[in-house]
Amino acid sequence: MTDPLLSASAVRISGLDVVLGGTPVLRGIDLDVAAGEWVTVIGPNGAGKSTMLRAVGGLLAHAGSISLFGKPLSRLRRRERARLVAMVAQSPAVPPGMAVLDYVLLGRTPYIPALGRESAADVAVVHQTLASLDLSGFAGRRLETLSGGERQRVFLARALAQGAPLLLLDEPTSALDIGHQQEVLELVDRLRRDRGLTVLASMHDLSVAGEYADRLVLLDGGRVAAVGPPPEVLTVDLLAHHYRAQVKVIAGEHGPLVVPVRRAGLTPPG
Repeated sequence: MTDPLLSASAVRISGLDVVLGGTPVLRGIDLDVAAGEWVTVIGPNGAGKSTMLRAVGGLLAHAGSISLFGKPLSRLRRRERARLVAMVAQSPAVPPGMAVLDYVLLGRTPYIPALGRESAADVAVVHQTLASLDLSGFAGRRLETLSGGERQRVFLARALAQGAPLLLLDEPTSALDIGHQQEVLELVDRLRRDRGLTVLASMHDLSVAGEYADRLVLLDGGRVAAVGPPPEVLTVDLLAHHYRAQVKVIAGEHGPLVVPVRRAGLTPPG
């Protein structure tokens, strides 16, 4: 029998509008993300990238429709939604005094019966996840004692421990050094292939976005300005128009590399 999670679109967005504080943030967004695909949303500051991910995660009121694996988001109960989608926000709340192991174990909440407690299998999943992110040595540490990069990996660990087939990553590498950026993204990509995960992410680093995503969605002013494979979206003309940036785009081994170019006529001081 065909697995419904693999046969349906992972995410289907139609006519998505989001208004925050009386201000329209997203307007008429349409997007389909296939199961197993990695789609990254890019765009200038304030374009609506994080808002889009939060709406897909069921965290914001919206007009229009969103479906996850063929199921309307509006009809999913919280526990059912948590078994389908896990999200790593830009700045998650850090509970004071909580150990890393206990925090990552929260990712298993959708599988723990009401008034029950985690099973040995849940704890095993958490330990495996911590090991995969090089975090086993931090299991007993309190979250607030970790560096920004270490905490970012813990946030990702909680999401992965959740075991959901859809992973939402809002600027997942913003606090990481280049080595851990690569480790985290390679891990996500490997898990995507091994487990059939679907990834919907937002990123500021255009070169990194282009290396890992199957498709890019360029947002500007709350609307979709372009969508397609990285070489079709990361072009000099599109980036100049929507980012007001002067760049050079170089063909890389795994995707386009975007390099800022100093504007003519500007000289260094002194």
